[in-house]
Amino acid sequence: MLNVAMKRKQLILFVLTVIILVGLNNFLMRVNNNLFNEKSHDMINHDRVSSQKLFDSTWQIIRDNFYDPTLNHQAWSKWKTHYHGKIKTEEDAKVAINSMIASLDDPYSKYMSKDEYAEQNSSISSKITGIGVNIATISGKIKIINVVEGTPAQAANLQPDDIILEINGQDVNGLPLSDVANLVRGPENTFVDLLILRNKDKFTKRILRKEIKIKTVKSSLDKNIGYIQITSFIGSTTPNEFLEALEKTKKADGLILDLRGNTGGLLPNAIFIANLFIQEGKLVSIVGRNGYKYDIQAQDTDLDINKPMIVLVDGGSASASEILSGALKDYNKAKLLGTKTYGKGMVQKIYPMPNETGLNLTIAKYLTPNGTDINKKGINPDYEVQFTMDDIKKNNDVQLNTAKEILNNMLSQK
Repeated sequence: MLNVAMKRKQLILFVLTVIILVGLNNFLMRVNNNLFNEKSHDMINHDRVSSQKLFDSTWQIIRDNFYDPTLNHQAWSKWKTHYHGKIKTEEDAKVAINSMIASLDDPYSKYMSKDEYAEQNSSISSKITGIGVNIATISGKIKIINVVEGTPAQAANLQPDDIILEINGQDVNGLPLSDVANLVRGPENTFVDLLILRNKDKFTKRILRKEIKIKTVKSSLDKNIGYIQITSFIGSTTPNEFLEALEKTKKADGLILDLRGNTGGLLPNAIFIANLFIQEGKLVSIVGRNGYKYDIQAQDTDLDINKPMIVLVDGGSASASEILSGALKDYNKAKLLGTKTYGKGMVQKIYPMPNETGLNLTIAKYLTPNGTDINKKGINPDYEVQFTMDDIKKNNDVQLNTAKEILNNMLSQK
């Protein structure tokens, strides 16, 4: 049973989320001239239309809502003319839509098939179908950070520090973390083959995918230092989980927030958490189509958390992770430690499309509170600490250990 303090925190969470979504709603109505439904990511369009009409609908939504009104400096009508009357099957529509989206030269806009869209919705509802591992990119290698209890990965005896070399025969060395995650995931009760490197041994594991209940926040307390890891901002339960983590680490004098490998998720989640540490001023600026700008302001929560903090980041920290870490850095609420972040400064909206498909479209970009555009640039940490091969071999989390040392020095000087 929740205590009074936790109930109060959850009420504040609800109020803040409403404020954020109402502001975004008004902003996006001005930018796109259409209604932004904050629950659109949960919606499925069950309308059955022809493959040609599916293409035409996608063409129109991109034309009216893509953040760049020039659509990458091209005559958008050419796509509709080129494919008019030529799309007969769902595969035809998928190929045509993907070709059209590719012309935007935007790596984040994408068309989602029925299965891909269902997978996206499952992630938001804090459920996915996969094997139950959290992964990160370290020195270009895909490393298993932890294995979720009670999952197929644990049953298959996968272990932290295992390196994934191949997935279903595909070499994943150098692939973006999000692409690797998508290869691991898939329909329930299907198999995925992983080639694993453990120390000097290579072996293959065939693992049956199952539904995984996602817990996106983990926490622990080590003497006077609290540790909170956010593995993703995609889940609708992330804010509540973060509040629970704060409750568990409330006796800590200093805090380490781990955003390594966190590729992002829902914008309101990042804003809500940033607001717990920043009580006044803008948290992020959203710049939409035709240059319209909306500043999301901090709200008074009476939960101001003011203790020395270090945020761990790396090349896998993207999007919502950069919104949070960028705000904390701009307001000097935390020091960043690790390596430069990914550099994804764009905002997407998910459009439910006919035939239970979806469109993830870039509709705006964001700036950190001090007006910095980090897209394709990333955020440089205050303390750059990289893993060496020796660290990896010895299972030495040099970034976490260095953060503890610095934090202890900060606390001793208070």
